[in-house]
Amino acid sequence: MKHLLLACAAVLGLAACNQVAPGAGDEKDDKNSQAPAASGQSADQNADRYKGFAFADAPEPAQPFQAPANMALEVALDRLGFSSGVIDGKVTRLDTAALKGFQAANNLPETGKLDDATKQALGAAAQAPATRMVTIPEEFARGPFAPDLPKETGKQASFDHLSYRNLTEALAERFHTTPETLAALNGGPSAKVGAGAAIRVPNVADADASKLGQDERGWNQTLLTLGVSPEQPQADRVEVSKSAGTLRAYDASGKLLAQFPVTTGSEHDPLPLGDWKIQGVSKNPDFHYNPKLFWDVSDAKKDALLKPGPNGPVGVVWLDLSKEHYGIHGTGEPASIGQSESHGCVRLTNWDAARLAQMVKAGTKVVFKK
Repeated sequence: MKHLLLACAAVLGLAACNQVAPGAGDEKDDKNSQAPAASGQSADQNADRYKGFAFADAPEPAQPFQAPANMALEVALDRLGFSSGVIDGKVTRLDTAALKGFQAANNLPETGKLDDATKQALGAAAQAPATRMVTIPEEFARGPFAPDLPKETGKQASFDHLSYRNLTEALAERFHTTPETLAALNGGPSAKVGAGAAIRVPNVADADASKLGQDERGWNQTLLTLGVSPEQPQADRVEVSKSAGTLRAYDASGKLLAQFPVTTGSEHDPLPLGDWKIQGVSKNPDFHYNPKLFWDVSDAKKDALLKPGPNGPVGVVWLDLSKEHYGIHGTGEPASIGQSESHGCVRLTNWDAARLAQMVKAGTKVVFKK
């Protein structure tokens, strides 16, 4: 079955920051994060089990394709852990922030400009093509999808999984972009996608299924559907800057490992500045929706327990903080990162949140600053 590659306007709104249901995927230590394979399986068996999610290269058309000018840089930085959020080829302040982060990590002046020294530091990542042609795997195209999933959080409680609404949305997250960008790369919104179809996508790195760790709550499949490598450097400290709109992860020696754009707080729910720590890592969590904790929701509305899924209020990850009711989490609206407010929590794209979840554990220090 084929689906239209529709261009959908990004919805900019408030993220629902509340709390994860107790015990829902909490990881109180990192004993599983370094395991070489899924429980009871060798690396080869693991790779075979998830081969249905691998995107094979498709032939390039005879006519040369010209990618948006800035897309190659966004792809290179994404591969190296310095995200600009959605990859769309547009030059924005998020791209400048990502470049500054990469420069800081490489002891270069933080100019936010692609000078010769920065090009050299990017190395092989800068040589990768901005886009590539891939064939959509049948298993990936199968879904499941939830086309009728509502935007309103309280109404999502009746769904057994808060899935992507369609294949196009799933493909956009897999390649760290937007449905609009996919449409633009493939001749417009009338382009069709489906199992076996060849499409052009941003050239983000693939996750190696043979490196997957022990599975918990479908986390291995989540990593593959987001194109996030299970192998990530370990962070000793996470630092969130309200003014810069960034989250930076550092190792024990103080080296900057990665940077992601974030949305932080609002006038009603400001970011709680200060020193905190991660209490637990919840992957594909259930979510307790408590209207009493939202200033813009009537207290008369009922509590609800929402099932997991990438389109849920906290996306695929909840990093529980020592500040009650606050966390670092994903979102079902990746294009809103850096463009809208949240209910006090720190919100990232699902793929950046998943990457961060592989880098931290219970006890990791978190600093919120102006």
